[in-house]
Amino acid sequence: MESVNRMVGTVSRGVRAPIIREGDNLAEIVVDCVLKAAESEKFEIRDKDVIAVTEAVVARAQGNYAKVDEIATDVKEKFGDDTVGILFPILSRNRFSICLKGIAKGAKKVILMLSYPSDEVGNALVSLDQLDEAGINPYSDVLDEKRYRELFGKNIHPFTGVDYVEYYSEVIREAGADVEVIFANQPQEILKYTKNVLACDIHSRERTKRILKANGAERVYGMDDILTSPVDGSGCNERFGLLGSNKSTEESVKLFPRECTDLVLEVQKQILDKTGKHVEVMVYGDGAFKDPVGKIWELADPCVSVANTEGLEGTPNELKLKYLADNDFKDLSGEALKEAISKRIEEKNGDLVGKMEAQGTTPRRLTDLIGSLCDLTSGSGDKGTPVILIQGYFDSYVS
Repeated sequence: MESVNRMVGTVSRGVRAPIIREGDNLAEIVVDCVLKAAESEKFEIRDKDVIAVTEAVVARAQGNYAKVDEIATDVKEKFGDDTVGILFPILSRNRFSICLKGIAKGAKKVILMLSYPSDEVGNALVSLDQLDEAGINPYSDVLDEKRYRELFGKNIHPFTGVDYVEYYSEVIREAGADVEVIFANQPQEILKYTKNVLACDIHSRERTKRILKANGAERVYGMDDILTSPVDGSGCNERFGLLGSNKSTEESVKLFPRECTDLVLEVQKQILDKTGKHVEVMVYGDGAFKDPVGKIWELADPCVSVANTEGLEGTPNELKLKYLADNDFKDLSGEALKEAISKRIEEKNGDLVGKMEAQGTTPRRLTDLIGSLCDLTSGSGDKGTPVILIQGYFDSYVS
């Protein structure tokens, strides 16, 4: 019988797992689920497979939660009775509304400054067309709520059905604070209203803090400075604070996982002990991709990889097959073309940065690429697959 070459490359599988509770031995559960999946679906664990675990179940196992009152206590301790500027929050009930409730509960008055036409991750308040029609320059024009309503009226988010200006204002008032809303994109504009600011942006937070301090702010903190240590027995995150948190209940949030390098190393060790295979392991958050229709950039977490084993460091080092086929080997076809490309892959340089034959091969970190694949595979709803097994990711055409 004629032998058949391997025809399948990368495979990403969602692995079902039980509902995780605080105190569960997560490493043991992950390993058990992966091995049971392999047995039931009749595939083998291989060297360089990737096992990934969503950050949500890691934080649940850690019991890393915080209540609204605990957030309020930390905010009150940092800002006292001064008016607090809440700067550049994202527009999200899941990501920010409960945090906002806690922040407002720790303040007497809030200046809420929203970026426009959209937030940092692409949730739109208004469209670019609306700005054009109104003759507004978002980079220089500062709007108060009255002017905003005169120009744009009531704007409902197409996916959530929420008017976030109205919704966030209600959350603040219900928490017991007064609120004034302004719309601007230069961080220093908020200093005309208060010198005490909580920067709520995610990926641009360090720049925002620097600009505020350079322009005379008195007290500047970021979301990553709130709950960096426990408050009244709360959870915390030493590195990211409130960043990466999600709504748990109407009165609490699940925080981003604390240090979990031990978890990925333990999963790696247990798989090696049980199968003899050396796998790579990571804990992943949001994928780093953008929705072309909704215009939303998915990355609302402070990073994609919370923790990972050493083999996932770095970037891909790949050749562009279609470039080779259309240029270097344009006169070849069939088996001769296959052999020529295979030889080039086997002989490729260990560092292809800047090489023409590597252009277009996604120059991003492996953890960002793999984490995005994991997030798309697991989803965020009711699939029940918080563990992802990726096979063949590091294979090439000649594997």
